[in-house]
Amino acid sequence: MQETSKYTVFNIREYLGDGSHGLGEDTLLQVLSEFSCEINPDVERFIKKQSVEFAKKQQSVTYLVFSTEDAELVGYFAITIKPITVNAKPFSNTVKRKLSRVSTLNEQDQTYNLAAYLIAQLGKNYSNGANERISGKECSCTVKKQVTENKK
Repeated sequence: MQETSKYTVFNIREYLGDGSHGLGEDTLLQVLSEFSCEINPDVERFIKKQSVEFAKKQQSVTYLVFSTEDAELVGYFAITIKPITVNAKPFSNTVKRKLSRVSTLNEQDQTYNLAAYLIAQLGKNYSNGANERISGKECSCTVKKQVTENKK
């Protein structure tokens, strides 16, 4: 759990713990059932129907953002690792050395293959006016802070 002055961020894996540490999948599903996003049904469908399975399969990690004032779910974001390919030709030797530390070079086509964080989903909860309790700027700052924490 990560806390800021106005928000607390939970990794849903904390809910799904081994029984003695987590709150349990049933509790998590109850929390997620209160999420509503009529303006983007895909955002709502992901959090309610796919986020738990994706976490179990380690395809992505979903973080729930709660208001510290009253523990209301105000939003969520999901992060995954995405493989990317970068053409090596335009880079200087210095940049190529740096890239080689975190990637593999495909010498045949002169490309680097590496992994990058991808914000897979981002959503605000529109249930009971919760959407007015967090701005887009606060959402992006929360995501950026979590990605930075994941790198450590």
